[in-house]
Amino acid sequence: MNRKTYMRELFSIYDSVPLERRESFISTFVENEKNPVLAYGWNIWLGNFGADKFYLGDFLLGFLKLFTFGGLGIWVIIDWFAAAGMARQKSIEYARVLAQQYR
Repeated sequence: MNRKTYMRELFSIYDSVPLERRESFISTFVENEKNPVLAYGWNIWLGNFGADKFYLGDFLLGFLKLFTFGGLGIWVIIDWFAAAGMARQKSIEYARVLAQQYR
């Protein structure tokens, strides 16, 4: 997911939250949002050990990546291109769940 699509989707979710609860929604969301730069950094720095997957909350994939040493490096290279999009996707999924709670 690219940044433009991410922002468009996030604003759409934000608009679906009632006006009186938007401030609380956005503060809760910001505390738990997954940063694409951090996901990419974790992948570059400790990607062979699954640190990026653990950061994104994908514990099963994190352990698989850990035990296969990043798929012998191949999985790490693939995640160089996918880490930011995965972080944005996780954030959007969280925003949808959170918005349901605020309605």
